[in-house]
Amino acid sequence: MLGALPAWATVAWEALAPRAVGGAGRPRVVQAVVRCERGVLLATRRELQGWELPGGTVDAGESDEAALVREVREETGLEVALERLVGVYERTGFRAHTAYVFACRPTGGALQSSGETPAVAWFDPARLPAGIFPWFRVPLDDALAGHPEPIRRSSHQGLAAIVAGARIDLASRWRG
Repeated sequence: MLGALPAWATVAWEALAPRAVGGAGRPRVVQAVVRCERGVLLATRRELQGWELPGGTVDAGESDEAALVREVREETGLEVALERLVGVYERTGFRAHTAYVFACRPTGGALQSSGETPAVAWFDPARLPAGIFPWFRVPLDDALAGHPEPIRRSSHQGLAAIVAGARIDLASRWRG
């Protein structure tokens, strides 16, 4: 489990000194709920290992839509079409950021892992894996519920979120 220490140090550094792309000194990120007949697409990252939605930080001058298409392609090998904005999620505390979550559908490409995301997989929405980071569950549930209007939610990432994330990461590393 010592292999987790450098990754955790990286995550902690990013949380303490985030890139302020977007407003309010918090990074602006986009996340995708990619869904089709195969299920819902989730990915794991190299640094903090657990299942999450594909996505990433919006670069300066880049639209949310362009950033999301780029991030999903880089992380999963898939091309996607955005269908709707699921919601805006303000997260304070550890790794504070504003996440714009979009429902998407695949339009091309081939599912593949990347250097950033060593595992990508489709899951039945009724049988999602236990190792999803808790901060991705609410946006995923909102997307699957199909709310007619975008949701706006705020949450605080405190000690409970840090412990839950560490527990998921360690369990994932233990399983290999």
